[in-house]
Amino acid sequence: MAKDTQFVGQIADIEKDFPQWYTDVVLKTKMVDYGPVKGTMVIRPYAYAIWENIQREMDKRFKAEGVENAYFPLLIPMSFFTKEAEHVEGFAPEVAVVTVGGGETLAEPLVIRPTSETIIGSMYSKWVQSYRDLPLKINQWCNVMRWEKTTRPFLRTSEFLWQEGHTAHATAQEAEEMTMRMLAVYKEFAENCLAIPVITGKKTEKEKFAGAVATYGMEAMMHDGKSLQAGTSHYLGQNFANAFNIKFLDADGVQKAAYTTSWGTSTRMIGGIIMTHGDERGLVLPPVVAPVQCVIVPIAAHKAGVSENCRALAERLQKAGVRVKVDDSDNSPGWKFNEWEMKGVPVRLELGPRDIESGKMVCVRRDTHEKAEYALENAETVVTDLLSAVQKNMLESARARRDKRIVYADGMAGILSAVEGGNFVKAGWCGKRECEDKIKEQTAATARVYAEGERAERCAVCGGKAEHMVVFARAY
Repeated sequence: MAKDTQFVGQIADIEKDFPQWYTDVVLKTKMVDYGPVKGTMVIRPYAYAIWENIQREMDKRFKAEGVENAYFPLLIPMSFFTKEAEHVEGFAPEVAVVTVGGGETLAEPLVIRPTSETIIGSMYSKWVQSYRDLPLKINQWCNVMRWEKTTRPFLRTSEFLWQEGHTAHATAQEAEEMTMRMLAVYKEFAENCLAIPVITGKKTEKEKFAGAVATYGMEAMMHDGKSLQAGTSHYLGQNFANAFNIKFLDADGVQKAAYTTSWGTSTRMIGGIIMTHGDERGLVLPPVVAPVQCVIVPIAAHKAGVSENCRALAERLQKAGVRVKVDDSDNSPGWKFNEWEMKGVPVRLELGPRDIESGKMVCVRRDTHEKAEYALENAETVVTDLLSAVQKNMLESARARRDKRIVYADGMAGILSAVEGGNFVKAGWCGKRECEDKIKEQTAATARVYAEGERAERCAVCGGKAEHMVVFARAY
């Protein structure tokens, strides 16, 4: 397919300047704008529609796990944070604090939530009295604030949208099973809805969530070979239950502390979609979450019957469950082709007088740029089948690209060479913090997750016996 070089010139070359390409794309496609406060973003309708689709898909999966939605306050008493020492230490650098309200200095400073384990723990202590109250499974969709020094839309902003699930259980086994079940839910969602292949596994002690017993992450490879942590699931043990007195009378008549979990994903998944699938022409959106799955571009719209047939076709597709739009603007067809390609719409239909006369329509796939004619009478089947094919191909293509860029290393030189080349690297690690720190210092790569089911003989740093095979990568 021929490219309009002038149009493509509106965005940086994805291979030569990926960071600028990313910024150009999110602004040119009207996904975001910069907020008036440094580090904040305004999520515009096109991107928010993606978030709504993400919410819808994830929410039904949460409910299938017996999770209910609720909402908790934005402001958290500072004293709550000091109850769990590791937690407050971990979040202290990112916390925004309110000290004045109603023109008066507050008796106690209030934290704008960076996460809600503390306030939810305080409420669970009131709601959980008996083993009959367990398990308690609640999720909230909300905003959080973390005072970030370096920001980029979707990937890292001072305020962002997310979901955070919090559960309480009678036994450690139940809580651990819930932690792993939600990690599996996240992985299934990422791969089947976002078409992003992910590597899941346990985090090192250094990389785990502040206050958790164990943290499990979901790592995705971006176009430049860096990793994006797309979601985490935490087994909190009894740490927060003890700090907030979440206790219950068990069936054996003994009072016990509950075991809790928390797990979350955020709008950074939108950044993940952009950086996993985007190409030199802009966005490539997976059909499951695309705001517009199919755009119809009238050809010679001024001629009799063209606009009417395009609208009739759109109505048919809408009834078939397709999110469809007719671009009836006064821009040229070529301009529309490029505009909707940059916005990543999975399928484009072209319909003009000759097509209508011959009972056909032209279909173009965004993922492969394949162009073909199909019978108009079969439009519903054709488009829905194409959307399924695009979704499947996007996941398979992303997985193939990632798998080619996972390499093994047995020493520091190998790790450095691998990450410099835009790869994930698997290497042995002895489990000592000083070796983990040395890898970051010398390569800027961090331990993402343990490579589940794989073993190594030697630590890539000290040469000692390896306790784990670890996935290392530079990360956003």
